[in-house]
Amino acid sequence: MTNFGWLTIARLGLVQASLGAVVVLTTSTINRVMVVELALPALLPGVLVALHYLVQIARPRMGHGSDVGGRRTPWIVGGMALLALGGAVAALGTALVETHRTAGVAIAFAAFVMIGLGVSASGTSLLVMLAKNVDEKRRGPAATLVWMMMIAGFALTAGVAGSLLDPYSPQRLVMVASAVSLTAFCVTCLAVYGIEGRSVPKIAVQQDIQKATFREALGEVWGEPVARHFTMFVFVSMLAYSAQDLILEPFAGTVFGFTPGSSTKLSGIQHGGVLLGMVLVALAGLVAARAPQTSMLRRVGSLRGWTIGGCLGSALAMAALTAAGLVGPEWPLKTTVFLLGAANGAFSIGAIGSMMKLAAQGRESREGMRMGLWGAAQAIAFGLGGMVGTAASDVARILIASPGAAYSSVFALEGLLFIVSAAMAWYVGSASPTAGVSHNSSTAIKDRQALQSREAAAAFLN
Repeated sequence: MTNFGWLTIARLGLVQASLGAVVVLTTSTINRVMVVELALPALLPGVLVALHYLVQIARPRMGHGSDVGGRRTPWIVGGMALLALGGAVAALGTALVETHRTAGVAIAFAAFVMIGLGVSASGTSLLVMLAKNVDEKRRGPAATLVWMMMIAGFALTAGVAGSLLDPYSPQRLVMVASAVSLTAFCVTCLAVYGIEGRSVPKIAVQQDIQKATFREALGEVWGEPVARHFTMFVFVSMLAYSAQDLILEPFAGTVFGFTPGSSTKLSGIQHGGVLLGMVLVALAGLVAARAPQTSMLRRVGSLRGWTIGGCLGSALAMAALTAAGLVGPEWPLKTTVFLLGAANGAFSIGAIGSMMKLAAQGRESREGMRMGLWGAAQAIAFGLGGMVGTAASDVARILIASPGAAYSSVFALEGLLFIVSAAMAWYVGSASPTAGVSHNSSTAIKDRQALQSREAAAAFLN
């Protein structure tokens, strides 16, 4: 394994920033154009965004493909090419909606399928490359750096594209989207050039994995207790994380009387908290890495500790939001939302760092499959989260007369999901090493899987 330095990690962060640039253009800017400039039902962009999450169920298959080939660079570059093409085609479809509605919508649907597949191929292989080549002590800070660069990609694209789109015209939208997409692809190619070299896995390992079909490889990974339980944790925690996204601003407007501008600023306050939480995890990881093995700082700075602590902190913040709905305008809402963001940021970086740490545990050369499985669980949870949160709030408002109490009931359920997530994260480290092993396997295979599961559990515990 090659240990990447910070410069190489930053280069891969440029890939994540490029991914974020194209995605934010399609899920935010094109979303707004459809609803505001084209006066289309908000359901249409909502379905398109959900579609791009749905197709990410292909992540395990793409991860397996990169495992078989033994190289991640072709999948990163190929995925970005598909993503960039999807971004440009999405803008084209949106522009056509004004004059050829049916054709434009059909093109937009095809584009969002490409976007989802492109994110799956590129994002999964990027994380695997980091997982296999970043020293264990650096994984938390590395995850923070890469995700902060993605957020920077969001912000830079939103600012630059926003200024270039005024005054709006369909032609200008296509030009700006195409330029952003082409730039993202070129930056990705330059960022990954030469990083992986021409190395391939050991011949014996390569032959072993090429013999396994996708279904066999998936069964092997799902048979690893730690991988299976961590998949469930990712799904539940990301469902809790995303369920409040679409109801927080309506809550602020309905219960606290926030204007649209004020509620948008509230979202910015939350994102500021997320950044703080991420930075705290990175700093704690760096301090813990320099502490003696027996020091309490090693435990405090562990990825597992931040994952569990972030989930519990998020649960406390959701409890505070529950109280805010009951108390009303006197509650310090901005402070609560900032603290929610900080807890979310800490938990998300802890979880991403743990993905990188656990991907290399278990059966050799199945890293792409594991990362793909976890990425698919995350994408499905994000796709469902918005719908679950909004549907729950609608049902609560029908059943409960007070809007504040209705929102509070939803926030309380989300807080409960975070508590369940914390318990699941705790359980991952103590999963039974022999659970899920086929009784038809040979004794040697059983022993090897048990040993690998114990190693994975020990890695997560530390």
